[in-house]
Amino acid sequence: MMADAFSRNELIGLVVRLTLVSAVTFLSIKWLMNQVDPTNKSKKKAKKRAQEQLRRLAGSGNAPLSIDKLTDYEMMIAAHLVHPHDISVTWEDIAGLESLIQELRETVILPIQRKELFSDSQLTQPPKGVLLHGPPGCGKTLIAKATAKEAETRFINLDVSILTDKWYGESQKLAAAVFTLAVKLQPCIIFIDEIDSFLRMRNSSDHEATAMMKAQFMSFWDGLSTDANCTVIIMGATNRPQDLDRAILRRMPATFHVPMPNTQQRLQILGLILQNEPVSDDVNIQRISKATEGFSGSDLHELCRNASVYRVRDYMKTNNHNNEQTITNSVNDSEDEYHDALRPITMDDLLKSLTKMIESKMHCGSLPMTRIDLD
Repeated sequence: MMADAFSRNELIGLVVRLTLVSAVTFLSIKWLMNQVDPTNKSKKKAKKRAQEQLRRLAGSGNAPLSIDKLTDYEMMIAAHLVHPHDISVTWEDIAGLESLIQELRETVILPIQRKELFSDSQLTQPPKGVLLHGPPGCGKTLIAKATAKEAETRFINLDVSILTDKWYGESQKLAAAVFTLAVKLQPCIIFIDEIDSFLRMRNSSDHEATAMMKAQFMSFWDGLSTDANCTVIIMGATNRPQDLDRAILRRMPATFHVPMPNTQQRLQILGLILQNEPVSDDVNIQRISKATEGFSGSDLHELCRNASVYRVRDYMKTNNHNNEQTITNSVNDSEDEYHDALRPITMDDLLKSLTKMIESKMHCGSLPMTRIDLD
């Protein structure tokens, strides 16, 4: 009996020692792997930002969300959540696209905000995917931001670079986490800027990890296990829709072309840009709108910005003899007093800026090498 009891005590001690050694070894290896991982710091920052954003969303009047139920991969994606109150762009900040905005409101926003009106029909449900395509600088990203602001949905501004991981299988888990998180946050919009760089046409030369990540993404987007009633919308923006995979285009039935602005649209854009700026009475924006054929909305904004800089240069030239005193006073004076010291934007400023931009665009090849008459 004594021998049996002694052997049992020995066995129990051995098990305890093995358990402690195993636990210490596991923790040591885990600590070492975290130290070796170059993305460890960024993951911690992402988790902290995700917790902050999720707490804000939980207290914003939407459906409550339990942070503890999210996985580590979902927390990584949640770091890219954007609160609707943090988006400063509204429909009033977009000019010349009234018909497109109205169609977006009816197709995307209304079925989300008034879901009870469309509950008896599958045909009037919001689309699973929305594609905004058109030339660069015409307002595709602005439209996506304004849509999220108007709909007041949870908005994930997905940075595709976070889906790529050096460890095998991690990219697929992150791609899956995009949708599992969006389902928990629904209604939710996932926005992918330059979507063609991520979901371009598949071919045999694709890397195995990239091909598997794309397949995982599409499977969760619209696969057998996807709930048809969940309100998750993928919104993408691109200026190369022809490079997108056909399977992606099939999953984005709502496509909106954002074209280069015509003369009337350019007139509205210039009016919106200059409405709160000090402008001289001689400014004729109708003349500028006619002379800016081939200019995008961002080009027009840059034109006005350059014109506004000219008045600052003139101010600095005329006050160069007393520059030190001017700098000292500008620190102490209010911003309104500083702007009052500047002359308004003149027509000459706009024409000078326009001439400079036309020359630059001609050299870059974005405008034909022909002279544009500014008269």
